[in-house]
Amino acid sequence: MAEQKTLKVQLVRSPIGTQASHRATVRGLGLRKLNSVSELQDTPAVRGMINKIAYLVRVL
Repeated sequence: MAEQKTLKVQLVRSPIGTQASHRATVRGLGLRKLNSVSELQDTPAVRGMINKIAYLVRVL
């Protein structure tokens, strides 16, 4: 069985003052505090979430 590809995502800007749906997306990716890092499976759904809040995160 092939190993799943993963992405590391880091929260680099505060979601304070952003749209509620963008804050919910940040939480959905497992990000809490600034500079927190979450390792996620590389799926189309996760890519879409990252794309939605690209101005708040950095992909490592």
